[in-house]
Amino acid sequence: MSETTRILKEPEGLAYYGAATGYAVVGYGLGFVGLFHDALIVNLIATLLLAHAMTIAAYLIHECGHNLVFAHSRHNAVLGRIMSWLCGAAYGTYEDMRYKHFRHHVDNDDVVWFDYDRFFEDHPFITRATRLLEWFYIPAHDLIMHTVMVFTSFVIPMRRKQRVRNVTVILVRGVLFVALLVLVPKVAGLYVIAYLLMMHILRFMDSVQHDYPFNTTLFDYVKPPHKGDFEWEQRHTFSNPLSLRYPRINWLTLNFGYHNAHHADMNVPWYRLPQLHYELTGNDPDRVIPFASQLKLYHRNRVRRIYNPQPDDYPTGAEYLKVAQSGAGPIGGNAASFLTSF
Repeated sequence: MSETTRILKEPEGLAYYGAATGYAVVGYGLGFVGLFHDALIVNLIATLLLAHAMTIAAYLIHECGHNLVFAHSRHNAVLGRIMSWLCGAAYGTYEDMRYKHFRHHVDNDDVVWFDYDRFFEDHPFITRATRLLEWFYIPAHDLIMHTVMVFTSFVIPMRRKQRVRNVTVILVRGVLFVALLVLVPKVAGLYVIAYLLMMHILRFMDSVQHDYPFNTTLFDYVKPPHKGDFEWEQRHTFSNPLSLRYPRINWLTLNFGYHNAHHADMNVPWYRLPQLHYELTGNDPDRVIPFASQLKLYHRNRVRRIYNPQPDDYPTGAEYLKVAQSGAGPIGGNAASFLTSF
């Protein structure tokens, strides 16, 4: 066994994680450089490439958080931190993102600190503005979450000790962006578009994968009622692959749509999730939400997802899956990204 394969968690990871990491880094570099080109078509391709490279970087953070890339957690943490700079999630710490996401898995719960429903209820003007922007497909809800993330040590009292680091990241990224805005505003604008596209992709995948509400117990631990209940977890987790017929299309999101498989065994790397999904479901199409239905739900509910408390008859479990498969109904959520650590 070579030194490289001893460092990696699995020998196969050299090819799969090497390719994904290389794509994220090279795609980010080429995409960013392409924003400076004079040709509009090059700008368009570069913006799409940059958005997708940042998306892959984000999903690599998720893989690192589960310690799936390297054998040792410290090596996963290094890669995760690097990827967080690429996808704009470096304002908080990698460890905080990882902790919150592990609570999601271990507690079978959506554990948060920021109660955005109450925030929208207390700020009706912001709610109306958010809904208006979301109608135009501007992910305003996610921009609110991103703003909290940018100023995390100033907004979240439990993160005050991170203030020096937080300010350093704000200054570095802020100065670079302002320089772009002043010197080459076109590039700054295209970068913003690429970032918004990444937000859309991430929340599109997240939006229908669970039917349980969030609980504000991130810092005030309360034992969740369904902790350790595997059967409950699987009933309330839903898979939304981009395609079952052409499985490699799902590489566009590092197989994140095989979500029941991921929750069945969170120690399985992204490239083996399709096999686990097959073992669990036999690739039965009735066990997943079709891509066309995902698009309908994302489009039709883009406004009413903003501060829309669930009614008593909100579908859950098997009924949720049935309604989601139809592409109708008040299904889908926002702001459940693994990139936000609050």
